Amino acid sequence: MSDDPHEELRSQRGEAMWKEAMLKKEDAIGSQPTPTIAMYTEAMDKFTKSATAFMQHVHLLTEARDAYQEAVSASSAIRRSLDTGDQSLKALMTQLAQVVNSHFGEPDLDKKKLELVKDATESRTVGGERRSLP
Repeated sequence: MSDDPHEELRSQRGEAMWKEAMLKKEDAIGSQPTPTIAMYTEAMDKFTKSATAFMQHVHLLTEARDAYQEAVSASSAIRRSLDTGDQSLKALMTQLAQVVNSHFGEPDLDKKKLELVKDATESRTVGGERRSLP
């Protein structure tokens, strides 16, 4: 026992509260209806209906999983194809830059700022008619 009277009082209150809670629990258990055949039959019917309904739709879970796998596989294939295409484009651009540099003596296209190209056709009036020249 403790020398502090307040601590002893708190301990007694805690013990009393615990006993009261246990009595309420016992009363709740004792107040539940006694199981009957009707209760059993009702629970079994509910279980059977619920389980049957669930099993009728389980195939949707399998279909969803299969569709997900198919989407992931297609996504990977598309990503690989795009990556391969990007690599091909970069290689072709490098070759183009080398050809331009070797034939025209201009710096690599990678180093130049690419700008939008406007329609380069010239127009001229010939005999009162407007004609486009390449």
